[in-house]
Amino acid sequence: MRLAVAREIEVGERRVALIPDTVARLVKKGIEVWVEAGAGESSFFTDTDYETAGAKIVTDTDALWHEADVLLKVGIPKEREDGRLEVDLLREGAVLISFLNPLGEPAIAQRLAQRQVTALSMEMIPRTTRAQSMDALSSQASIAGYKAVLIAAAALPKYFPMLTTAAGTIAPAKVFIMGAGVAGLQAIATARRLGAVVEAFDIRPAVKEEVQSLGAKFVEVQLNEDTVADGGYAKEVSEAAKQRTQEVVAEHIKQSDVVITTAQVPGKKAPILVTEEMVAQMKPGSVVVDIAAEQGGNCACTKPGKDVQYNGVTIIGPINLPSSMPVHASQLYAKNLFSLVQLLIKDSNLDVNFADDIVSAACITHAGEIRNQRVKEALATLSSATAG
Repeated sequence: MRLAVAREIEVGERRVALIPDTVARLVKKGIEVWVEAGAGESSFFTDTDYETAGAKIVTDTDALWHEADVLLKVGIPKEREDGRLEVDLLREGAVLISFLNPLGEPAIAQRLAQRQVTALSMEMIPRTTRAQSMDALSSQASIAGYKAVLIAAAALPKYFPMLTTAAGTIAPAKVFIMGAGVAGLQAIATARRLGAVVEAFDIRPAVKEEVQSLGAKFVEVQLNEDTVADGGYAKEVSEAAKQRTQEVVAEHIKQSDVVITTAQVPGKKAPILVTEEMVAQMKPGSVVVDIAAEQGGNCACTKPGKDVQYNGVTIIGPINLPSSMPVHASQLYAKNLFSLVQLLIKDSNLDVNFADDIVSAACITHAGEIRNQRVKEALATLSSATAG
């Protein structure tokens, strides 16, 4: 069986699907591994590193894509410089494993099905104990939460920790984290390590203990409706619940030096948690870092990929934060992929077993069909919107 690692062509994407250490482990299992030339350069892994690990370095991109039994990527397949789509380079029956954003961009699933490609989307890995080692959303979100705090600390014109000096005492920065998923919890932990006083809010009351265990104060809002979706993710709530939430958190935002927002809903625009009026009430010099910028942002003032000044407040909308730490982001993602690939390989042969709950949940296309009902619904919605 031949497994191939493609070089990412998305602008700004510095991660690679497998690192040399993971390649070596696959080679020991009898798997032939091809790596596209230069695939690991932006993550500081050289072609020589991969060759030493037992991989074959391939300079012919078309050959790598077309001859792979399993192709591994980080980002969604894109259009190449020559105008061809990466998806169209795959042969019928091949397996593609990558982040595919099938709920946000369902057209990719349709194209993969048309190409008779078996596609496994890393976003669709179930949040179960057995699947934890494959949960790439969590491994990458942790990096985003960590980096968001560092960005905020660099932009804030104040210290984070309390300092007692000969010139007087410096009060610690007040940091408010909105969303206590993986990214939010890592942001809490990082802000606490830097010495800030941290508060956190999440619509899921069950995360209260996790927030408190990290040394932060949990801000509670009574919503009187179900706030947890399948897999433990936050669920999109009613407009009344959103209004109630904004009323409660407004005062906390006003008093904060730093606000970090992390709330995202798969396949949908990020909910607005911080309005322009809230930003206007913040102290000049305060900072908002919006991790949800790629989905439109949790802050009404956010512009994806840009820093915005509003009434003396800096709103930062970073894009693809995990890519800014490509060494560890690639290391963690490679481990996620390695764990998943092990489910698909039996005695060095490919075995896509839909009786396995992880494989069944992650596989969005197979044998010319879209298998996932949520992806089908997203595609139907897209088709209706396009027709309208």
